Amino acid sequence: MYLPNANTRRTATAVFLAPSLIGVAVFCLLPIAMSFYYSFMDYDLLAGSMDFLGLKNFARILTGREFPQVLLHTLTYLGLYLPLILVCSLGQALLLNRSFRGRAVLRTVFYTPVITSRVAAAVVWTWVLSGRYGLMNQALSLFGIKGPAWLSSRVWAMPGIVITAVWKDTGYYALMVLAALKSIDPALYEAAGIDGAGGARKFFSITLPLLTPTLFLLVVINVIYGLQVFDSVLIMTDGGPGGATTVFLERIYKYAFRQYKMGMASAYSWILFLIILAFTLLQFRLQKRWVNYDA
Repeated sequence: MYLPNANTRRTATAVFLAPSLIGVAVFCLLPIAMSFYYSFMDYDLLAGSMDFLGLKNFARILTGREFPQVLLHTLTYLGLYLPLILVCSLGQALLLNRSFRGRAVLRTVFYTPVITSRVAAAVVWTWVLSGRYGLMNQALSLFGIKGPAWLSSRVWAMPGIVITAVWKDTGYYALMVLAALKSIDPALYEAAGIDGAGGARKFFSITLPLLTPTLFLLVVINVIYGLQVFDSVLIMTDGGPGGATTVFLERIYKYAFRQYKMGMASAYSWILFLIILAFTLLQFRLQKRWVNYDA
């Protein structure tokens, strides 16, 4: 629809943008502003009382015994999840990039976990990782390996959660890597083959460098996701056993909706925001050392 009058165009633009802008303001900007305000308050949601504390909520968190453990467990999850998701996504993409019979079926199998609800996946994997009757330990027993009590062990609970997340997410990121693989010019491989380069040399000299922009995107996305892991932790372990899987969002949820301490929950949220911001800025600062945008 063409509107010749400039004032009419501005009015029409404002009318069409208003619903989205109102939604962003009400459901995004206002909650962010309120959480920042609550982080300085002693706000008991159940009692309805609110007293100004200044930075005391942040001081309680940062100087308490709980925070180092929460940070350690979150970084442990991230340290296990990030390399596994990158390797598995790259491996699936390389496999699907080949031509073979049954590739379409395999692609469907790989992507099916992605469309599965995270809650449903967590419930199913709670059964799979059962120490006594779980399918994982039954499969390990076929090779003579006695599996651990995954979700009841302080050592193995976090790896169990990571396995669930990798199973759930790999298919999605593999398609992103596969799209990047399809964009590589085949002439590069032909030239390398003429020069006598083998498969490994082609991978490390052509494929991997040209995939670095996509891998960088995956790293940024999954670092942010890894620092915000929540649903699988809450469903599979509820932060246990013995607090071995307490992470940031699990703490925020419990402070807000089980203890009704909205001030502490908001302060935890802003500390997590600063940590995510620091990690993201660091990644963009370091990308020049390994990301290749010359293709």
